[in-house]
Amino acid sequence: MKRLHLFEFEDQEWFPELIRNYMTDYLQIIATTMNFYESVIPIIQKGVEKSGTNLIIDMASGGGGGWLAIAQKIIESIPNVQVKFTDFYPNLEAFKKTQQEFPHLFDYVETPVDATDVPENLVGLRTQFLSFHHFKPEAAKKILQNAVNARQPIAVFEAVERNAEGIVKALGVPLTTYALTPFIKPFSLKRLFYTYVFPVVPFFTGFDGFVSVFRMYSQEEMKALVDSLHNTEKFEWEIGLKRNGIMSVQYLLGYPK
Repeated sequence: MKRLHLFEFEDQEWFPELIRNYMTDYLQIIATTMNFYESVIPIIQKGVEKSGTNLIIDMASGGGGGWLAIAQKIIESIPNVQVKFTDFYPNLEAFKKTQQEFPHLFDYVETPVDATDVPENLVGLRTQFLSFHHFKPEAAKKILQNAVNARQPIAVFEAVERNAEGIVKALGVPLTTYALTPFIKPFSLKRLFYTYVFPVVPFFTGFDGFVSVFRMYSQEEMKALVDSLHNTEKFEWEIGLKRNGIMSVQYLLGYPK
C-alpha cells in the first residue's frame, strides 16, 4: 500500500481550536485506555540514558498522548525523569489536566514549538507519539535532521500500521469516540453537545483517523529518511515494531554515537 499524504482537518490552521482540542482529548483517553505504549518503555529509557539528562521533550504532544498510562512505570524506570509537553497548537487545558495527575513528572511549554526547529534550550530525549505521520517526508526529514544537528536523541512512535489491520482499527474510531467521551475529564456540556447532539467530534476524529492510516510511514520509509540525513553516520539508529496484545507500535530511535 503506497503512502498517501492526504488531507487531515486537524492540520489546518483555520480548524476550530475547540474541536481540535476535543479530538486530542480523545486521542489521549484512547491511548490511555488501550495502553498503547507500555511495550516501548525500554526504548524510552534507553533514549533518556543516551541523552545524558533526565528530561524528555515531547513534541507535537496533542493532549499528552498515552503518557498517563505509562507515567508510573516511567517514574519507576527512570528516577527524577521529567516530561515536557510541546506542540505547534498547544492544548493548554489538556496539558494542565495531565500535569495535575503527576505534577512532579509533567511540565509543558505554553508557546508554540515547531518540531522541525526545536529551541536550543530544550535539551533531552525528543519524543513523538502518533504524530510523525502528520509531517510530509521533507518535514519529517527536517525533524530528524534537527535532532542530528543538535546532537539530541529522538524517539518516534506510531500506534497504527499502514495495512488492512490499521484500516479496520480506524473504522472503529467514531464508535469509540461515542463510548469514551463520557469518561473524559473535566466534564463539559459543550463536549457532549459536539459529540452526541451535533456530532462533529466523532466525524472529524473518524475522518482524520482513517486518513492517518494512509499517511503512516513504514519501517522501510523511516530507514530511507534516516539514510538521507546529513551526518546520519554520527548517530545510531534503531527501527522496529513492538507488540502489546492486539496493539502494535512502530518505533524509530536515534542517538549520538
